[in-house]
Amino acid sequence: MEVLVRTPNISPTTTTKSGSAMISTRELEGIKIWIDIDNSPHVPFFLPIIHELERRGAELILTARDMYQVTELLKLFDLPCTMIGGHYGKNKFLKVLGSCLRTCQLIPTATQRPALALSHGSRAQVLACKLLGVPSIMMHDYEHSTKTGFIEPDWTFTPDIIPDHLMGKHSDHILKYPGLKEDVYVLGFKPNRAALASLEIPEGDLVVTLRPPATEAHYHNPESEKLFDAALHLLAHRPNVRAVTLPRNAKQKKQLEEQWPELIAKRRVIIPKDPLNGLDLIWFSDLVISGGGTMNREAAALGVPVYSVFRGKIGAVDRYLADNDRLILIESVEEVRSKIVLAPWNRPASPGSGSRLALQTIVDHIVKILEEPCQESHHQAP
Repeated sequence: MEVLVRTPNISPTTTTKSGSAMISTRELEGIKIWIDIDNSPHVPFFLPIIHELERRGAELILTARDMYQVTELLKLFDLPCTMIGGHYGKNKFLKVLGSCLRTCQLIPTATQRPALALSHGSRAQVLACKLLGVPSIMMHDYEHSTKTGFIEPDWTFTPDIIPDHLMGKHSDHILKYPGLKEDVYVLGFKPNRAALASLEIPEGDLVVTLRPPATEAHYHNPESEKLFDAALHLLAHRPNVRAVTLPRNAKQKKQLEEQWPELIAKRRVIIPKDPLNGLDLIWFSDLVISGGGTMNREAAALGVPVYSVFRGKIGAVDRYLADNDRLILIESVEEVRSKIVLAPWNRPASPGSGSRLALQTIVDHIVKILEEPCQESHHQAP
């Protein structure tokens, strides 16, 4: 299998948003870094990291797993990747078997001897790296999904909101970055209403973004589905509401079409035909109701009212957002009716300016790891 290597084509200087020249440090000149995109939220997340690593001279090897909307989002963001493996279903045995299969499929990539491998939860990449002695970083922002058995990355990156003791790893292998993972890419977001023109939503209607729970995830709690269904019933009784619903896969799409045919026919429930930039959709919504983590945190990062119907173990990041009134946790059908406020959002003229600190810290950690004296010996084949 041929794997594409992105060689940066960057001039010695680049330009900041203010227009001033910025010297490219190029400290990663000629160094290969392998990034494996394991799920759809990781496409926008890794984009600014890829651009920053390329600015510093790195040669990137990009692979991705064909599941959910990964392929469509890669096309939307014009990010060429070598697609390897797919989704292996909800069954735990099949998940393990699928991870082993994908590990074998990733081994040719690992044999290109990248200096470092990076993912946001790709167990198959970590295993391939272990087999061939490639140093690896796995990023996490939900501490209840970090268990990898005997397969551990060399370093783990997490938001500083998550205490070390919750990660179950030695603290010297855990590196922190400030804020949320969503801060990495929300910073450069510029809203584009034209991107939602295909939805044909009448002016003045209340727009709600809906994301069903991840029913095939190992941490899924069926209570989430009951709350999501209650939320749809709530919206169904409001004639001016347009619920833009983003099913995770074809099975969820079919279930929605069978359960809500009348609302879909009247375009009260809208299932987009083409992939959308999620940040545009969230920004031009009045509220978000989601059973997943990333979309909730994207809304919180943008300041959009957001209600979580996720009923798995609540992670430290979501607990922090809830404690700071940036996310409302819905824990019962009664709370769907009592807590969700169907009202227009007083949208500011533009998103807050944000900070580059999360992105800068992550990339600085990568550079520091690559500069460690032990890297040369660590990188030798076993």
